[in-house]
Amino acid sequence: MAKAIWNDTVLAQSNDTIVIDGNHYFPPDSVNKQYLKESNKHTICPWKGTANYYDIEVNEQINRDAAWFYPNAKEKAKHFENYVAFWRGVKVEA
Repeated sequence: MAKAIWNDTVLAQSNDTIVIDGNHYFPPDSVNKQYLKESNKHTICPWKGTANYYDIEVNEQINRDAAWFYPNAKEKAKHFENYVAFWRGVKVEA
C-alpha cells in the first residue's frame, strides 16, 4: 500500500498507484481531496500533456503546488489521466 503523507496527515493511499518517472501516481478516488486546493500553476510535458497543480492545506499550513495531475493527458499517458502525484516535501511510502 502506497501512502502520501504531509504534515502528519495521509493525503492519499492505494494499492493501485502507477509509478512514472519515479513518482507514484494515485488513482483519483484514493486521494483525500479535502486537503487539496486548485492552483493556477500549469506545466507542459511533451508526452504526458499539460499538468494542473494543487496546493495542499493541512492544519492551516500550505504547501504550494505540491501535487499535480493531467486532466487531459496525451494518448501515451491516458492510463493515468487524473491520477495525482506529489512532491515538495510530501513523503510517499511504498
